[in-house]
Amino acid sequence: MTDDAPLAYFITWTVYGTWLQGDERGWRRYRGGHELPQPLLAQWHRDRLLYPIVLLTAKHREKVIDQIEAHCLHRGWHLWKANPRTNHVHAVVTAPELSGSKVRDQLKANCTRGLREIDRPFANRPVWSRGGDWKCVNTQEDLDSVVLYAGDAQEGCIKDRLS
Repeated sequence: MTDDAPLAYFITWTVYGTWLQGDERGWRRYRGGHELPQPLLAQWHRDRLLYPIVLLTAKHREKVIDQIEAHCLHRGWHLWKANPRTNHVHAVVTAPELSGSKVRDQLKANCTRGLREIDRPFANRPVWSRGGDWKCVNTQEDLDSVVLYAGDAQEGCIKDRLS
């Protein structure tokens, strides 16, 4: 790894149809920045979904973790954390000499293949939203923070909402 390479990438991608343009939580414009909610735009996109939304079950989430771990091992990447949720996936990965988008796309492709092997609803349709997010992690402090966020903090968020 070169001196200017990031320590890791913090990667997030969403399940197909679960975070549309205009979403009430805010959204990110393709190749742009954060946008405020636009309910009419979100409804327009919801009305045009070609497939039903299929959230990830515990079995799906286990398969996603297995696929991420196997791909990182195969590529010689260091996996700091993988945490699939019902509607999105977080991964923190060190992958020398590759861009965050290439790492994200390879992980998504392998997870797609794995899910299609175990569950018919994922056959012949998109599993994930287009693209996804990735950020360079450049300091040990930031790495500690994103690993915590991707793991325990996500679990806490879910528990807090269910309480």
